[in-house]
Amino acid sequence: MILSLTALALVTSGGLAGLTTNDGAHGFTEILYAYTSAFANNGQNFAGLSANSIFYNLTTAIAMVVGRFGLAIPALALAGLFAAQGRRPVTLGTLPTDGIEFGVLLGSTALIVGGLSFFPALALGAILEHC
Repeated sequence: MILSLTALALVTSGGLAGLTTNDGAHGFTEILYAYTSAFANNGQNFAGLSANSIFYNLTTAIAMVVGRFGLAIPALALAGLFAAQGRRPVTLGTLPTDGIEFGVLLGSTALIVGGLSFFPALALGAILEHC
């Protein structure tokens, strides 16, 4: 959702009109941060982005709603499904979920998928701006 709204802001005139002082890599970072912050229910932005427009008010509101309810509703639905399931017998093909191995596998998978999702955006914004 964050990357989609950032892309929408970068290709529309309403999104680009909010960049008052910076363009290029820093402007991209400002827009990405605005949507990331809105998704995390905070709603901050850099000073170079005039986010008090109809376009940014609507799109950051969408990001806030999805960030709050778009994550909570599926999590509660999964919790209900898992609570309704019964215990299954342990066999040779069962992956134990109460050990260090499963924690490392789950954590490293989350880091790799998250990193691969956001690395192109970071390369276009913060990393390019630093170089």
